[in-house]
Amino acid sequence: MYTIQANPSGTRTMEISEENLATIEKYGLFRHLIDSNGIVDETVLDKLKLNIRSLIAAQEEDSKDLLDLCIDVIYHNNMKAFGLQQLIRLYLQWLSQQEPLEEEE
Repeated sequence: MYTIQANPSGTRTMEISEENLATIEKYGLFRHLIDSNGIVDETVLDKLKLNIRSLIAAQEEDSKDLLDLCIDVIYHNNMKAFGLQQLIRLYLQWLSQQEPLEEEE
């Protein structure tokens, strides 16, 4: 379980699980999400929400992992642009730690 800061002052935090990060990787949710300016704002968060909604609507099989990600993280009351930026940083850090493990197997 990881904890990210959800606002600049640090008064709000969110818990992120390994399963949440694995779901982000499985569906490539952060690929091509941020524009070339590199700024994460509320429109980027809205774009992510719309992308996830379309994935859930298009799924024929069980999409429990996406629904859990939505409930636990994406639609969490504390999730704003700052929190998404912190989530992306955590994801990139987590991803860099996962690759060496896969190569060893």
